[in-house]
Amino acid sequence: MELLARSVVEGFLAGLHQSPYKGFSVDFMQYRPYVPGDDLQRVDWKVYARTDRYFVKEYQGETNTRVHIVLDTSGSMGFASTEVSKLKYACYLAASVAYLANRQRDAAGLTLFDRSIGTYCPPRVSRTHLLTLLTALGQAAAGTATDLDRSLGTIAEQQRKRGFIVLISDLLTDSEAVEKTLSLLRYAGHNVLVFQVMDPMEISFDYKDVVEFRDLESGRRMLIDATSARAEYRQRYATFQDRLKKVCGLLQVDRAVLRTDQPLDRALFHYLSARSKRRF
Repeated sequence: MELLARSVVEGFLAGLHQSPYKGFSVDFMQYRPYVPGDDLQRVDWKVYARTDRYFVKEYQGETNTRVHIVLDTSGSMGFASTEVSKLKYACYLAASVAYLANRQRDAAGLTLFDRSIGTYCPPRVSRTHLLTLLTALGQAAAGTATDLDRSLGTIAEQQRKRGFIVLISDLLTDSEAVEKTLSLLRYAGHNVLVFQVMDPMEISFDYKDVVEFRDLESGRRMLIDATSARAEYRQRYATFQDRLKKVCGLLQVDRAVLRTDQPLDRALFHYLSARSKRRF
């Protein structure tokens, strides 16, 4: 897990900043969006050429924060139509975010939950603590049903100091529960980034003929004519995603939908962008 996280993060950062730069410190920390008044010497023009967006480099001592990664390990996260399940992908993502946070001298913490809190590691900065987080992620296994409301309510109570919450989940639960949960975290003063991890087949529903589906959380089985059900499924999926988009927009929660067949670079870019906009 450590090797994977290091490879992902170092490769991502190497592609993001390979040019000479000036700053308050020689230890580069992160990028943030340019705002009027920033020194133009700190704009990375190579990043602008690739993204058509202005980003300013920040350096060690300019910024740090508390990053708490909250990972859904419920049964539905164990689904996989390819070699990588949603849970495995989510663990790789969590490991990469924790590694990047540690590299930025941020205090990183971790909570694993399904129906209740399973593993809880409070935010700390040390490398020993990072290895503890990576070990927990390497041992994570899909559990029972999801209870976002209860689990994240507990997290909101535990995290008394305001920080940056990174929620990694498929969010396959009632949208009202998602709204209530995110509201709790926002009203507690936290900034929130949601990574919604989905399997490609959950999005496309490209099954054919009659298929037997099993609910990974309840064990219930159902035979479905996938071909005839596809249009209705896609419509309901689109409605569900539109609802989540609206909820996150109203609560000023950053959200990114990730497929398990996508590289993690996109996720890390979302993380850095959301972190740089934190409102404390």
